[in-house]
Amino acid sequence: MNRAFAGSISALAVVCVTMSSAQQKPTATIDDAALRAPESRTQDWLSYGRDYYEQRFSPLNQINDKNVAQLGLAWSFDTATDRGLEATPLVIDGVMYTTGSWSVTYAVDARTGQQLWKYDPEVHRKYDNLACCDVVNRGAAFYKDKVYVGVLDGRLVALDMKTGKPAWTATTVDQNQPFTITGAPRIANGKVIIGNGGAEYGVRGYVSAYDADTGQLAWRFYTVPGDPSKPQENQALEKAVATWKGDVWWKVGGGGTVWDSIVYDPELNLVYVGTGNGSPWNRDIRSPGGGDNLYLCSIVALNADNGEMVWYYQTTPADTWDYTSVQPMMLADLNWPTAAEAAAGQPGRLRKVIMQAPKNGFFYVLDRATGELLAADPYVEVNWASHVDLKTGRPVEVPGAAYRDKGTYIRPGPLGGHNWQAMSFSPTTGLVYIPAQDNGRYYEQPKGFTFTPNEYNLGLAPTGRNLERYDIPHKGRLLAWDPIARKPRWTAEYGNYWNGGTLATSGNLVFQGTAAGEFIAYNAATGGKLWSAYAGTGIVAPPITYAVNGQQYVSVMAGWGGAFPKKFRSVGRLLTYRIGGDAKPPVRTADRPVTAIPSTASAADIAAGAKLFNTYCVRCHGGATVLPDLRRSTPGILNGLDKVLDGAMVERGMPRFAEFDRAMTGQLRAYLLDERRKLAAK
Repeated sequence: MNRAFAGSISALAVVCVTMSSAQQKPTATIDDAALRAPESRTQDWLSYGRDYYEQRFSPLNQINDKNVAQLGLAWSFDTATDRGLEATPLVIDGVMYTTGSWSVTYAVDARTGQQLWKYDPEVHRKYDNLACCDVVNRGAAFYKDKVYVGVLDGRLVALDMKTGKPAWTATTVDQNQPFTITGAPRIANGKVIIGNGGAEYGVRGYVSAYDADTGQLAWRFYTVPGDPSKPQENQALEKAVATWKGDVWWKVGGGGTVWDSIVYDPELNLVYVGTGNGSPWNRDIRSPGGGDNLYLCSIVALNADNGEMVWYYQTTPADTWDYTSVQPMMLADLNWPTAAEAAAGQPGRLRKVIMQAPKNGFFYVLDRATGELLAADPYVEVNWASHVDLKTGRPVEVPGAAYRDKGTYIRPGPLGGHNWQAMSFSPTTGLVYIPAQDNGRYYEQPKGFTFTPNEYNLGLAPTGRNLERYDIPHKGRLLAWDPIARKPRWTAEYGNYWNGGTLATSGNLVFQGTAAGEFIAYNAATGGKLWSAYAGTGIVAPPITYAVNGQQYVSVMAGWGGAFPKKFRSVGRLLTYRIGGDAKPPVRTADRPVTAIPSTASAADIAAGAKLFNTYCVRCHGGATVLPDLRRSTPGILNGLDKVLDGAMVERGMPRFAEFDRAMTGQLRAYLLDERRKLAAK
């Protein structure tokens, strides 16, 4: 599409069908009052987290812990895509609005799965190389008679709810810079709030608000300062300048992008945004001489009317590990005890809080009116900090964690103890359900660093052959966290990480999809597994639930992808279940039997190959995912492993590993053949 006419309607951009009589009925206006009172529309899923609190809790209970075993597939919708699907669908009056790869937007009949219209923004395929973590989109926003979607190339588009035709388009970024949008917009008092991504490639982060009716820019808040020799945009940024050193940061942008979490509190009229990592990751390169580098890796509260900062809390000062705070946030009203009250078993007083489990491994509870830190506790294994000091609000960093003098292995790694996959909260159980994961990374100062525009710029030494530092497992779990007791109540363990977001319901249920392609329902109070169905592909998106004509449904987007792995080719579909559903579900393909392949490799080579596998392969091929089990590879693949590692299968999502030489390839093959022998003997 001609970029100058990006808002025009291409003949291919919108595909419509005639709406059924059910969908032609006038929709009650979804205005500010409706968004503030979701209890009057419990059958719908009005916004990204269902309501402004973004707890992803539904009061629907027709499907419950007593009958969930009777769930069956009601219908499925094929997106005809083969990349990651991360969206939260919206449902308003029997119509579902969702997004897929390349920011394509769909409207479907929520009872039958029939497509009503489709809008394709026709994103230039060059953005495949500018999006750090796949060409994904996390969903749309709905307000009055429009559906709002952020487009990968930086556009914000308002679509007519009935036809899918653009009402207005705003270009929110400088498209000559490597900005992208993958996050879902939010609605706040008549404004559409949208952020962007691109920190690894070198941009300056910000969040913008646009008039929902006209698309005119209302305000913009930059998350990091600009050129320190010039006046900053506001007092908050003037304060932040002193926390940055040198000139690398502002010349390459600094980072701090708001690429996902945005939450609005209409009572306080505050917009909370989570900010991302610095550019480059390495603080000693980005800001030589030190400094906290405000407002990286922070929760920032902004006045919704003008975008002025009200308060901030930085979860990871001087971040040097990619510990973004862009992970989902939720609001809650909790009876929060003081330390003395907790010791005496007293309930405390009601506090308006905001909760987040960001990448750095600590679960945070803050007073959302003031930013006061109430709690910060590790929810996964953490070795970069011993604890967070509640008086100062700062993490107590472990000596050597910043890898200035020598390299070190840090947990969590850059994929985080929790990433963008949505968590949920049940007011009934008082538990937060987190898609938690264990992973790590070896960090080391590079021998030299030169910033390269439009390329990945981390400021780290290559992983090299420090194999002994990598030989640990990667795994994930569904973690039920008690925010008041500040500890886990139960967990459901998985064989791998990068599993999907969660949904809690008043039917005492928690739903989650997994990397292995299982869609599972758990007892919300105990963690007991009650039901599961095979999705045919891995699930990273969070589920929703809704009702039409008195029938409750549960839906989830299924299509594995994103940062883990970035370009794995998947089968994209939208799956919807109900009690007694009898549609034909995806069929699990049986594993082919394997026979041993003779090998004369030594025990030393097999052991070396095991370390190579745990270093380079386990995060994708370690089991319990939809990716191939390398033990079951064809003899041709195993014999041609050198070509595979050299990039022969890049188009199928298998990256090139230039660091492998002939000896390393032989050792990896020896290990895989030995594991194949063990499998064949079972």
